[in-house]
Formats: sequence, structure tokens, C-alpha cells
Amino acid sequence: MATDSSSESKTTPASVDGPAKPTNGGSNGNKAAKPAVANAATTKPVAAKPATAKTATVKPGATKPATVKATPPAGETPKAVATGKAAAPVKESAADLRAKVAKKSGTADAQAKKDAVSKKDGKAKKDAPPRSAALAEFEELEQVGNLSFMQMTPALLVSIVVHMVILLIFGLMVIPEMKKDDHNIMSASAVTKLDDLEDIQDLDDSPPLDVETTLTEVVSTTETLTTSESVDPTDVVDTPAPPASVELSDFGIPTAPKTDLLSTIGSFNGKGLDGRGDAMRQQLAASRGASAGSESAVGKALKWIAEHQFPDGGWSFDHRAAGKCGSRCSGEGALKDARLAATGLALMPFLGQGQTHKQGKYKDVVRGGLMYLCKNMKLSPNGGDMTGGGGAMYGHGICSIALCEAYAMTQDRFLMDPAQAALNFIMYAQDPAGGGWRYSPRTPGDTSVVGWQIMALKSGHLGYLQIHPATIKGAEKFLDFVQADDGASYGYDRSGSGPATNAVGLLCRMYMGWQHEDPRLERGVKALAAIGPQPGNMYFNYYATQVLCQYEGPLWEDQWNPKMRDMLVESQSTAEGHENGSWAFKGDHGAESGGRLYSTAMAAMTLEVYYRFMPLYSKKSADDDFAD
Repeated sequence: MATDSSSESKTTPASVDGPAKPTNGGSNGNKAAKPAVANAATTKPVAAKPATAKTATVKPGATKPATVKATPPAGETPKAVATGKAAAPVKESAADLRAKVAKKSGTADAQAKKDAVSKKDGKAKKDAPPRSAALAEFEELEQVGNLSFMQMTPALLVSIVVHMVILLIFGLMVIPEMKKDDHNIMSASAVTKLDDLEDIQDLDDSPPLDVETTLTEVVSTTETLTTSESVDPTDVVDTPAPPASVELSDFGIPTAPKTDLLSTIGSFNGKGLDGRGDAMRQQLAASRGASAGSESAVGKALKWIAEHQFPDGGWSFDHRAAGKCGSRCSGEGALKDARLAATGLALMPFLGQGQTHKQGKYKDVVRGGLMYLCKNMKLSPNGGDMTGGGGAMYGHGICSIALCEAYAMTQDRFLMDPAQAALNFIMYAQDPAGGGWRYSPRTPGDTSVVGWQIMALKSGHLGYLQIHPATIKGAEKFLDFVQADDGASYGYDRSGSGPATNAVGLLCRMYMGWQHEDPRLERGVKALAAIGPQPGNMYFNYYATQVLCQYEGPLWEDQWNPKMRDMLVESQSTAEGHENGSWAFKGDHGAESGGRLYSTAMAAMTLEVYYRFMPLYSKKSADDDFAD
């Protein structure tokens, strides 16, 4: 570039942001330097390397060009920057400029080699197959070392993983136990009062009863029986029923709740069946009038009954056929086919002393008996029928008591269905018109059969099984029908009076809610005490003893109990033979049908009266009757 001869002016190199500012080198500092002229005749070409920021070398005397700090894109000609106005663009190609500069700087060969390498690389890239944008980006991130898992993972996947972790944490948190649904327990009234439930401990770790019979479709029904004729019990043969596979209706609750048998009554804690435990049994026996002789007699009786159990787990009123007996005992009963009734009656004394299939000296004996009842129960839509073999509804009521007491005492869920099925059949078999029970289902009742059914319903009530209120109302209707003297006495199937039926009727009234101060009850109890224990009528003795014991007072303590207790202890067989520990009463109507097994079971339960049921009447008595 040419300069003025009169004054020398220097130009500061321009930055990339604008033209260079002139430096005041002479007297006229405000004059701008003349613009550079792109003339090949007067100006020497300057080689500008596209990849470097070096200042090109020019001849002495020429204006020094501006330093280029940025690398121009390939194929573009760098702009010349000078003082004053911007220079016109250089029209020479970049290749020509590089060649000229290379000749001056002696680097033409090196540049040629570099260009050759660049062209080779470019050709290689051109010949390579096309690559996707994602792959190109991947390679670029890999080259700079910026590749990471989070950059490769889609945001949606990360979000899903995070939320799954959060849900897992919530799932592992402790969830409060759901409040269990309260079960409505049916009783004689539409509203049943239940006491506060308290825990009772499981007696031992014995396995639950293995009931092979699956109970299903056992429901209460009001269908009318096609026949109302009486059935001769002796015409019915007790043949084992095959296990049924029908479906149990939603009548009973899943399992017995923790019972309220530990409420306070007088000086004792508990009610219902709770007196049968070891500690409570001893306390009640001593306080209510038992003796060492009476307790010893009960133990001997249980031993005799256990020795006359059949291999299949059941019993027979003809006890001679039992394996251990070998006909060494006399006094067999006439109802030898009524094995269900015999088995239920034999089980009751064991349960009365607190022996169950889960604990006690005779738990295997009790287990066998319960299994026999369950296996031979005949199922139908009306419930579980145990009337076979001549026992009729007598036998069914007795078997139902055994099943319900065993369930109430152990809360074994395997017994719940059989026990509820037995109660369902009782509710079905009730006379729909008069409210009673008799030998065959749904026929006009008699007080004797009614007593067993009400005691079975009572035992089921203690086990929190379901009892329809209409059933209890019907039973009250029947008792009202057969009562006399405003309820102080009771007839058999009509209004009247008799020792045994009076005792049955009064006991039913006590369990159905009559109060201790009721004058009708007082008159009836006095009448029973006046009769006194009867050696030839264990049926009367059994019911009357329960009435007097529950009523308590001088009539029980001074009159009835000493006579009844001592009479039974003294009449028990003490012979050296196989009859030891049993009873056989002559002239007893029940003994004729049930034999020595019946007499022994009834006598043992009579001596267990002190603790078999907790006191009903006390200053702190908990209301445990059917009604409110």
C-alpha cells in the first residue's frame, strides 16, 4: 500500500469489531490515513493463512495491514482492514493468495502436503456411507468425553423409574390394620346386648379338629314339612352318612370372636362356660357345695365312659360291644342303634369338666367323639340332621349341645360349621305354629324335647353362633302354652304340672331371662325343693339340680345339694370289675332306653353342676340370657 511522502502516518491495526483508529504521527493528527488500494502494480500481495491469526509480512515503507484474529470460513476471502474506509474486497482466490505467500515464506511444500492430506480426508469422508444424525451426535459426545447415562436415557423412562421407587417405599410402609367389621349376634329380641369382648387364651397347641365333612348349603328355612305324622324312632336305622360336599350359607360368622366369658360375677370372674377351667373349677366347686367325694366320683365316671368308646370314636347305649368292655358290664340300653345320641351324651361330661379335643387328659377321646358326630351328620338345605338311629330330636338336641359347647370352649374354626349346621336344623325343625319341638321335625312339641333344644341354642349363644330371634320367641310361645300357675309349673304337651316337666320349664325360663325375684320362679323352685332328689328319676334330678343350684340360697345349700350329692356318690359302683365308676338306676325310664351309659353320663353331669355353668344370679351378674 502507498504512503504520503510529506508526512508519515502510522495506523493502529483494527480489531475484528471495527476499523483501526489512526495514530497521530505528524502535525495533522486528525487526518485519516488514505485507504488501501487493491492494485497489483503497487501493492504486494499478503498471504493470509486461513487457520492462524498471524500478521502478514509486507515490504518496508508499506502500510502495515490489520491483524486478523478470526479464522474466516473455508472458501471465503479475508477482508482487508485499513485506516479510514474499508478496503475493497480482494478478488483473488484463497488458493492464489496461499500460493503467493507460500513462495515468499518458503512454506509452499509444507502447505501442499497439508492440502493433500486434507483432500484425502475429505475424499474418505465423501466416500463413506451416510450416517444418521443420532449416530453423529453420539460420536461427537464420545469424542469430547461428555457422554453419560442420563444423556442417553429418555426422560420418560427416568420418570417411570423414580415413581416406581416412590411407590415401592409407600408399599413397604406399615399400613394400619383395618378395623374389623362388627358381627351382629342374633338373640331373642331384634337387638342383642353383647358384653365387652375380652381375650381368652388358647388352651394348648394341639392341632384343630380335622372335620372331613365339608358343610355347605346349610341354611335356615321355613318350608313346610310334607308330613305331620309322628315317626316311630325305632323304625329309623342310624346308618353312617357319606361326607357331603355342599355349600354353607352365610348364616354364621367366620369364627367365634374372643368371648365375653370373663366378665365379673359376684366374687368370681367369668360366666357361661368359663367355670370349667382348672383354677375356676376348683374355686367354684368349693364355694358352691362340691366335696372331695363328688369330684372323685366325676373322675371315675369319665374313666368308665372313656373305656367304653368304640374304635370309630362313637359310643353306643349297648356299651357291651365296646372293645375294652367285652360284655363285662351289665345294664345295656334298648336304643342300641341310636349311636349319635349316645355319642353326644357321652361327650357332655368330658366337656363339663373342661376336657376338650385341645386340652386335658381325655383330649383324644373327645376328639374321636366330635369327629364321629361331624362325619355322621346328614346335611340338607335345612341344616345338619343328627336324628338318626332312634334318637329323633332328643338325640339331635344332645349332639348339638356337645358340638356347640366344644366350639364355644375352644373357638376351633373347624367346629363352627358343624355347630351352626346343627343349630340351623333346630331352627328348621321347630313347630311353625306352636313353637315347640317333638320327635320329628315341625310337629307340635312337648316340654321334654323342648328342653334339650333350648339348652343347645343356649350353648350356641355362648359360642356366638347365629340364632334367629323368631326361634326364641316361638319357644316362649310354647312355654306359655304348657305352663300352669302363671308359669310356676309346666305340662308335657299342654297346660299342666309334673316333676320333670316343671324342672325343664323353669330352667328354660331362667335361661331366657326370668329374674331371680320373679314370684313365679320362687314358687316353682320351692315346689321342686319340696319333692327332693329322686333315686329312680335321673332325668328329673338332672334338671332340678340345675334349677336349685342357679337359684342358690338355703333351698340349695341346706336342702337339695347335700342330699343329691351324697346320694350319687354313695350309689356309684365301687366293684372291682369293669363296672367301677358307673351308675345303673333301677326303675328309671331313661335308663331303660339308654342303659348304664345314660345313667353314668347324667349322674356325672349332675355332680358337675357346681362349675358346669357359671352362676346366673348375683349382685354383679352379667346379663347372659337370650333377651335384653
